[in-house]
Amino acid sequence: MNPRSRVVALMAGTAMIALQTAPAFAEGTRVGTVISNTATVDYRVGGVDQVDETATATLTVDRKINFVVNRVSDPTTTVVPGETRAVIAFDVTNLSNDTIDLVLAAAQAAGDDFDADSVTIHVDNGDNVFNAGDAATQLIDEIGEDATVRVYVVSDIPLGQSNGDLATLTLSATAHVGGGAGAQGAVLTATSGTNTTGVDTVLADGSGSDDSANDGVYTARGSYTVTAATLTVSKTNRVIDDPVNGTTDPKAIPGATVEYCITVSNGAGSATATNIVISDVLPADLTFVTGSIRINGALDGSGNCTGGDPGGSIAAGTITAPLIDVAANETRTASFLATIN
Repeated sequence: MNPRSRVVALMAGTAMIALQTAPAFAEGTRVGTVISNTATVDYRVGGVDQVDETATATLTVDRKINFVVNRVSDPTTTVVPGETRAVIAFDVTNLSNDTIDLVLAAAQAAGDDFDADSVTIHVDNGDNVFNAGDAATQLIDEIGEDATVRVYVVSDIPLGQSNGDLATLTLSATAHVGGGAGAQGAVLTATSGTNTTGVDTVLADGSGSDDSANDGVYTARGSYTVTAATLTVSKTNRVIDDPVNGTTDPKAIPGATVEYCITVSNGAGSATATNIVISDVLPADLTFVTGSIRINGALDGSGNCTGGDPGGSIAAGTITAPLIDVAANETRTASFLATIN
């Protein structure tokens, strides 16, 4: 019988066990894992089985850094002028094959309508709801493979912003070395040159809204959109009667009765104006006509106040007239009578 030899490459040891039992990571086998691969040569001499010859090669799995930052839910957060602690939520997911630190920063974008005030970053405490338990910090400490952490950019909105005004902010995350709980690791950089026998680092992150691929940084944008009332206020007066002419072409002479009409209108597409209170200081040359205040009225075809309900009050010469809510495209009026001294 002719001698024969047989070469068989076998995957053995811990590498095979790991493939069968370990959970699937986003980027595969964990960094630092030593993969051992053994080849066995089985042969005969003169028809007699000989002792197998073996050769083993090992390699160490390198670090692949990949992560993403995504704006949660709606593309914008609706706010009102003067609102405090307005929240934009982001989810940060580690797709690397290693536990890493991520350092966060928030920046105001150029070319929008306004800048938000008092911007801070908070990392969620695990309930995915922004509350007092979410620490203000710029570090996601020790985020594991496949883990997602919610992050909040929290800001104050300046008063005086108009309906539809937009403020855009960019949240960035930069990869740092993990492995030291409670301490920020060094920034991660790609290993240059050929593959080494140790743990090399490959930056495999994609490009976000304001960064490039494979740079160890990922960015995403969020925004605040102002919804505000767009109120227009006007005030007119007309002479109702006078002591000489009565109601026929009356003139503004002493003893004449004057109607004052205050109009509040809200623009199209605006937020509803609430808790409206009109204040009007009566000059010394006028005497208020008791019980003449009417609120929540309308305008007639000539632009004069009409309708409305009795209400309001006067104290120390100041007339106060509350109005019910004025929604977009709505107009309400308040009126009162006074005589010229």
